[in-house]
Amino acid sequence: LGQIRGELTSAAMPVHVPIGAGADFSGFVDLLTMKAHTSKGGDKGAAGVADAPEAVASEVEDLREELIEAIVSGDDDLLEAYFEGEDLDPGRLGEAFAEAIRSGDVVPVFCGSCQTSAGVPALMDRIVELFPSPDRAAPRTAREGDDEVSLEPGAASPTAALVFKTTSEPHVGDLSYFRVFSGRIANGVTLANPDRSASERIAHLAIPHGSRRIDVEALNPGDIGVVTKLKDTHTGDTLCDSGSQLSFGGIEWPQPDLSLAVTARTRADEDKIGSGLAKLHEEDPTFSSGYDPERGQTIIRGLGEIHLNISLEKMTRKYGVNVDTHQPNIAYRETITKTADGQGRHKKQSGGRGQFGDCYIRLSPLPRGEGYKFVDSIKGGVIPTKFVPAVGKGIGEASNRGVLAGYPLVDFQAECYDGSHHSVDSSDIAFQIAGSIAFQKVARDANPVILEPIMEVEVETPEEYMGEVMGDLNQRRGRVLGMDSKGRRQVVKAHVPQAELYKYSAALRSLTHGKATHTRSLAAYEQVPPHVQEKVIAESQREDD
Repeated sequence: LGQIRGELTSAAMPVHVPIGAGADFSGFVDLLTMKAHTSKGGDKGAAGVADAPEAVASEVEDLREELIEAIVSGDDDLLEAYFEGEDLDPGRLGEAFAEAIRSGDVVPVFCGSCQTSAGVPALMDRIVELFPSPDRAAPRTAREGDDEVSLEPGAASPTAALVFKTTSEPHVGDLSYFRVFSGRIANGVTLANPDRSASERIAHLAIPHGSRRIDVEALNPGDIGVVTKLKDTHTGDTLCDSGSQLSFGGIEWPQPDLSLAVTARTRADEDKIGSGLAKLHEEDPTFSSGYDPERGQTIIRGLGEIHLNISLEKMTRKYGVNVDTHQPNIAYRETITKTADGQGRHKKQSGGRGQFGDCYIRLSPLPRGEGYKFVDSIKGGVIPTKFVPAVGKGIGEASNRGVLAGYPLVDFQAECYDGSHHSVDSSDIAFQIAGSIAFQKVARDANPVILEPIMEVEVETPEEYMGEVMGDLNQRRGRVLGMDSKGRRQVVKAHVPQAELYKYSAALRSLTHGKATHTRSLAAYEQVPPHVQEKVIAESQREDD
């Protein structure tokens, strides 16, 4: 309960208190009735109801008082009766509880077991009894242009519906699932999609019922509907009255924490892989994909190994696309660590007009993240002004493939300070080639090194697994930045090389029995240790061979 209040909402109030925990969970005490509901062995969901044992009742009395006080605090008459020690009318108490839930003053907490279903029927009963029906729900906030508006959940209110899911079926096409929050949607109406600056004509409205769809003529607030062939609408979009700009602002999706490279298994799969991956993203925005030209791979991203495996199995089953997965290549970089200079000369004569370009350049290291800078220091016109930018262009293009392992060379300054030209044979292309030649020579003398991407990793774990988590991060060449408490959990922040994080989600799950989570983001590029650099160079040479 403390964790729920610390991480989710301070308004959380227990309604059901568990009897036992884990494998010993056998039921719960309802704080409103002070009845103990215990499961009957072997009968899923069935429960015996009796007065809470005196020992249990005394333990939960403080929680009951806290709950009752939270419920009556919004009703002056009930609050006065409570403090005067009067017996509270159950009906009025239930009404006050329902209103407190509707307003958000109280967020009820229940308990149950997914294995035995103990507590689940009582939870469903309380939902029906206490939770507001859609037409009595709290107003929902939306935006209309730059203004924030409040939508009352009535059929007479402006229409606003949120598309929360998209699927694709053979011979049917895309199906858009949406919930109506206000207004009324009927067959034949045209709705606006302000998120895409589009409009959609609604036809063949239906409600989902298991694997079937039941046709309906109209939908009201609270209804979940499904419609086919919305040409410009995607998951997270808002549908509203034509001419309106109401929008819920989309859905904030969790960030992916695992990437894999995929290759088509056959030539036929290669023709279909693009459309298959696009359909997976349309159905599940937490899954994404794209071609990374730097790594030369198609990369898929998701919320973990299980998520990606299920997504690829779905692509095979629904769209007939088979792929193999691989560890993604790491986007290494190269840079230089000292200043060096030298000459690049390009001369070619083949009868007629030839090619001539001659330049002297100086390469100097720049701070991390500065990229590539070119400086023109030519004096006396030894290289005509119009040709000097070609030297810089040649250096820039050559730096896309570094001199150690072929990774882009970054964070350096190139200064062109001398050279020569030919009045007839010199040209832009000749000086581009000369600049490229100069770069290849001088970069090797500037003590080049390899940089690797460093990820900022934040691990949230129960305290009892801190030792395992810290030890694992150290084995991955991680550098712990700090630790903090978050309720009963610990948060560890560390910098870890991306190369060491392949399948980290699965490893963390194994270390903590599935109780820890993590996020990661790119923090910086740093020089790799010498033994890692040798390994990266050797791997690059094997690929070239």
